[in-house]
Order: sequence, then C-alpha cells, then structure tokens
Amino acid sequence: MAKVFVPTARPTSPRRARFADAEYGTSAEPGWRAIDWPAHLRQADIDGTSVNYVDIHEVDTDVEPILFVHGLGGQWQNWLENIPRAAQERRVIAVDLPGFGLSELPRDEITIPAYGRWVNGLLEQLGIDRVDIVGNSMGGYIAAEVAIQFPERIDQLLLVSAAGITSSDIERRPLLAAGRVMSAVATHSAARFRRIAARPVTRHAALALVARHPSRLRADLAYEGFFKGAGKPGFQPALLACFEYDFRDRLPEIRHPTLIVWGENDSIIPVRDAQEFERLIPDSRKVVMRETGHIPMAERPRTFNDLMMEFLAETGPASAKEPVEGESQAA
Repeated sequence: MAKVFVPTARPTSPRRARFADAEYGTSAEPGWRAIDWPAHLRQADIDGTSVNYVDIHEVDTDVEPILFVHGLGGQWQNWLENIPRAAQERRVIAVDLPGFGLSELPRDEITIPAYGRWVNGLLEQLGIDRVDIVGNSMGGYIAAEVAIQFPERIDQLLLVSAAGITSSDIERRPLLAAGRVMSAVATHSAARFRRIAARPVTRHAALALVARHPSRLRADLAYEGFFKGAGKPGFQPALLACFEYDFRDRLPEIRHPTLIVWGENDSIIPVRDAQEFERLIPDSRKVVMRETGHIPMAERPRTFNDLMMEFLAETGPASAKEPVEGESQAA
C-alpha cells in the first residue's frame, strides 16, 4: 500500500493574526489598484478553446517575458500583487487556464501534460520563443511540466508551493475541503462576495487553508484575487489530474535555473516537498518563508517580488548560483 502523506501545518486561528509581523499582507509597490486592467485583457483561441489572459507590454526590452500560471481554483488575478513589479522590467503575461477564470473548458480531457501543451500553444500563438515562467501550486506543476516537455521554451523557472511531489500520495482532504469551501462561496452574488471578503472573520473562514493569516490580507485583494476565481468548471477535473499524474522521475531532466519558494506553514502541500524539488532538479535552490501559507506571492508580496526579480535577473546556466537554503522574514 502506498504511503499517504498529510501536511503537518494546520490552519491558525483568527486571534493569532494579531501577532503577525508588519510585513505580512502589506501591499507591494507599484500598486495594482491604479492599473486599468481591462485595457490589458486579451482573448485567444487555443485548440478550439477561448482563453483569457493579461498581456502588459509597456517596456522596451529584449529580455524574455515573464509568464504567470495560477493554481487550482485560481485565475490570473492571483498575481495582482506581483504583475506591476514584474511589468516595470519585462513584458508580462498572466493566464486563466482552460476551465478557470474567464477561459472556456478545453475540448479534451484536463491533464497536467495537456495543460503543458496548452501553455506551449499559447506561446506559439503569441510569437514568443522563450519565457521565464512562474507557477503557484498546480501552476508550478504545469510550469515544471512545460520545462520537461518543451525545454527550449523556458529560460528560468520559479516554483511557488508547487504541486507534483506528493500530489499522487497526499491525503486529499485538505484540497477537497478547500474546494468545497470555495465552491460554496462561489454560489453567492458579487455583493455577497464583497461582504465575505470585507469581514475579517468570514475572510479567515474562507481562506484559512490557503493563507496563514487571511484576516491580514486586504479585503479587495481577497475578493479580486481569490474569491472571484472560485467555483469554475475546471476545478474537479484539474484536481483529479493533480492526483493522477506523477513526473517525479523526470524532474532531473529540468536543466533550467530554478528557484523554489514555499511557505513554512503551508496547510495544503507540505513544506518538505520544497526540499524534494531541490533534490531532484539539478540547478535549483529553495527559499522558505516563515509564518506563510500556500500563497507567498500574496501573503508577503514585497519579499516575494524582490526574490522573484533578483532571481529572474539571472540569465543562462553560467549565472546560476550554488544551491542555497534560505528563510525570509519580515524586516
């Protein structure tokens, strides 16, 4: 019988949020709230599926674009706190995966390899040869799969609390519970969404499995970034796809410089998976953030953005550093 892994971290109580450091939940600069997002929305047809994505191309640079890939139950808005900083230096693309956000369900079965091919198809249609790819949770799973299937497409890889190590062995209850909560939230109207996001207690209840201190996240970020992505038709098939696919024996094929970022208190995917990714991917190193859950890019966006942009400033194998383990803390 296969060993079943259970994440050791457990959601914290709302009371503990008062002891969180000042950096937790503090918005990054430049801010996302002043951006005219509809002006950057685009649609494309990939293999007969209408897909939605954001494309910010305001910097004249020859450096490859950055592609953001969201996780299970997510949408491109999961990266609201990170896109503006990245867009100061690069072209930025953030996608709604098929079956999520405003993208249609794909015609074919949802699988991790199929999502990898879909990402490659999008890049082909956009005329992009290479990207740096940043993926959270299932998005990290997909990002690593793209690096395996299409190594010529990727320059550098950033895996944020990525699925793919214990996904096929892990106890499913945390993910299923999170899915049920978010699906229940999704049955409400937009006005009800906003009320849930506005109250610290209900915000905590809805996001306790995802963030370490949900009540410390700004209400508008919780609403725009996470509540609006709930209840989409791709959730259940994508969840099963995460459980059913195993690529661990192929991770050593990834030869791209890889940064692995994790929350020490991830209640969905155990932090020990970061060590295993680091062990299996030859040119990789990890950073573990203290007092942080499954979405470091939203919980500690300032620290995350600094890590991301410093890492992505490295180009090519010659600039890759020796593996280093680190822990980020609030200043």
